Amino acid sequence: MSKLFDDLKEGLNEMIAYKKGKITLRSEIIEIPEPPISYTANHIKKIRKKGHYSQSIFAKVLNVSIKTVQSWESGERVPSHAALRLLEIVDKGIYRPKFIQRA
Repeated sequence: MSKLFDDLKEGLNEMIAYKKGKITLRSEIIEIPEPPISYTANHIKKIRKKGHYSQSIFAKVLNVSIKTVQSWESGERVPSHAALRLLEIVDKGIYRPKFIQRA
C-alpha cells in the first residue's frame, strides 16, 4: 500500500507544481483508429474463402474456436469488437498467413 500512496503523493505534488507554474507537463497525441467495420455473416465467409481457409484454419488464424467461426458465418452470433478488428486486418490483407502443405 505504501507504493500506491507514494505514487499518489508524487502525482499530487506534480499537479500542485504545475498549477503554480513551476513545471510544464508533457503530452502526446495518439491517433485512435476508426471503429472496425461490422462484418455480416456472408462477408465473414467471403473473407475466409478469399484466403482459401477452411473453417478450422480460419479459426486458428483468428485464435477463436471453430464453433465461433461457424456461429459467425451462420449469423447466430456477431464478432466482438476485438474480433472485428482481426477480421478487418485479415480482410485488408495486412495479415495473411501462408500455410505450407507437407508431403
